[in-house]
Amino acid sequence: MKYRQIITFMLLGLFLNGCSTYRNYERPVDIRTDGLYGGEMTDSASLGSLSWRDLFTDPALQVLIEEGLANNTDLRMAELQITEAEAALKAARLAFLPNLSLSPQGGLGGFVWNGTPRTYTLPAMATWQVDVFGSLRNAKKRTQMQLEQSRAYRQAVQAHLISSIANYYYTLAMLDAQLKVSEETAESWKQGVEMTKALMEVGEETDAAVSQSEANYYDVCTQIVEIKRQIREVENGFSSLLGRTPDSIRRGTLADWQFPDSLSVGVPVQLLSRRPDVRQAEQALAAAFYATGEARAAFYPTLTLSGLLGWSNHDGLVNPGNWIWQALASLTQPVFQNGRLRAQLAISKTRQEEAKLAFQQTLLDAGAEVNTALADIQSSHAKTELYGSRIAALKRAMKSTQLLMLNTSANYLLVLTAQQDLLAAQLADIGNRFDSIRNVIELYLALGGGS
Repeated sequence: MKYRQIITFMLLGLFLNGCSTYRNYERPVDIRTDGLYGGEMTDSASLGSLSWRDLFTDPALQVLIEEGLANNTDLRMAELQITEAEAALKAARLAFLPNLSLSPQGGLGGFVWNGTPRTYTLPAMATWQVDVFGSLRNAKKRTQMQLEQSRAYRQAVQAHLISSIANYYYTLAMLDAQLKVSEETAESWKQGVEMTKALMEVGEETDAAVSQSEANYYDVCTQIVEIKRQIREVENGFSSLLGRTPDSIRRGTLADWQFPDSLSVGVPVQLLSRRPDVRQAEQALAAAFYATGEARAAFYPTLTLSGLLGWSNHDGLVNPGNWIWQALASLTQPVFQNGRLRAQLAISKTRQEEAKLAFQQTLLDAGAEVNTALADIQSSHAKTELYGSRIAALKRAMKSTQLLMLNTSANYLLVLTAQQDLLAAQLADIGNRFDSIRNVIELYLALGGGS
């Protein structure tokens, strides 16, 4: 009785000691999430919390996004990874249940002159690993974190896909606007060529002025050809992204874009909960944490319970047999693997520290991306009004130089310069309007949007 008590207390001590090998993951206290945007943010509303339908309200764009979500191969591969991770998690959960097996056995034996006696046994066997020291729980939690990583990866793929579709869409809208301005300019400059020729015929302009005006006209015609080529190139890339053969893309205009009422970024905790790369980084840290728990649990014994129940017959198949049963408990303690287990634990701890550093860097990169996107939006808004004022001033300048050329001996180079400056300003204004849209898309992506 005394020995039984000693053994009982030893097993109880091992059990209580082993329970400390399993702990739930908690974010390290030295990883700070405040000040990620270069300053404190108190507004709880976040652009990243908007659904993509609420941000991209253009009906034609919404149709294209739905098509991309249905056909994009990268997104479908991410969904298959989720299915694989779900199966792995199911297997990890089933490891807590007993393993059941049926092992029927039969045989023939004896001497020739005594006949051939038949024997058989029909046992059902069960084995169950008792998770005393947390090895199975750590493995299950690690697999669960890997599943969450797969889901976060799918969200990241979807968010980048939606952002890419929107960027393609508004790139085409920008090129359309540039094409329209260039064609209108070409028509205006063509009339200027005719006017210069008429002035040369009456002796008020020279052949050099006509040649210069023609060169100016042909230059803008060349730009029109190039813009059309760019439109076709973008449409081909867009079609590939949508999973279709090269085709023209139905689209609206830059004027159809509606800016969100609020461009607030929210507090850093919202960034943590929405950005898929941040979620992936922290889940990788959690998975490494549980892998370390697995490596630590490997130092402790493995407790396995097994049992057998069935019957056997040694007198033939028709004669009822005898019941057989067996119960066994085994405790397996690693003895000569201590060096390998210590090396594995050291590796797991190192990987956990690497995952922690990667998580910290992901947070810093996320904050930098949001801060940059906000600065770009503010810059684009500030330049919009300046471009409008510049274009208005250049239009006045071009009209004045044309009147001077008609009524005085002003050099036609003044008119050419004014025309070129006006076209450049108009194209730059269109580019700035596109940048404003693209910066909002980038901020939306940086805040974890795309759902």
